[in-house]
Amino acid sequence: MLEHTKNPHTKVSLLFEGPAEKKDEAIAALKRLGFRTSENGHTPRRTAFAEFKNNEAGTSLAGGRHKEGITQVNLSELTGIPQRHISEMERGKRPIGKKNAKLFATVLKVDYRVFL
Repeated sequence: MLEHTKNPHTKVSLLFEGPAEKKDEAIAALKRLGFRTSENGHTPRRTAFAEFKNNEAGTSLAGGRHKEGITQVNLSELTGIPQRHISEMERGKRPIGKKNAKLFATVLKVDYRVFL
């Protein structure tokens, strides 16, 4: 007969704003609930990169393109989307849309949802 396996913990990251003098008290309360603190110094990408603030989709498009070593012109040729539209999408001047996101995802080898 199969044995039940232990359910792994789901990773949850929390960000709180509040009075600095209550920080230790808040951490202690969360530890009593079973949370652990991460002392590894990681910063969420949305916080670390100012480019994400108002244009996450466009920044992801530019980053994916650079990761694959593709120029806007090359991406235009591979997707059939005009280069000027790609430029506008990267700068946040034009929405990417689901259809284009799927085209970009295929060429850049990522999930299309990163562009939405």
